[in-house]
Amino acid sequence: MSLYQSVYEVKVPFEDLDPMNIVWHGNYMRYLEQARCHLLSELNYTYMDMKADGYAYPIAKMNVKYIKPATFEDELSVKVDVISIEPSLDMKYIIYNKKTNEKIFEASTMQIAINMDTKESIYTPPKGLKDAILGVSNEKV
Repeated sequence: MSLYQSVYEVKVPFEDLDPMNIVWHGNYMRYLEQARCHLLSELNYTYMDMKADGYAYPIAKMNVKYIKPATFEDELSVKVDVISIEPSLDMKYIIYNKKTNEKIFEASTMQIAINMDTKESIYTPPKGLKDAILGVSNEKV
């Protein structure tokens, strides 16, 4: 079950290609980060809001599966689902080629809240994030 879902659009730029003229594998992580930032912006609780509240959310675990390569000027849809927010922020991603609707990449991330003052892991989400996610989730019901 998804607490919240967002879709972010990417058009593959030339500089993202490797010598084989496909998207270099590391650039998919950048697409995931851009999609996460887009999702948080939609929730009106960005990484800057987390920082202002005294928290950071570093990636603790990431799983990826490359299915099919993307190429120059492919238009991609990055679908992000927030799966859970406690004890960690867990997200799942699927990247589709918009033209063919083929799934080309899957990933999941686990992020742990860190108190910026103490550098300790916090296993409950910051109030701002919890309110943003649960407020939107409740609106869907």
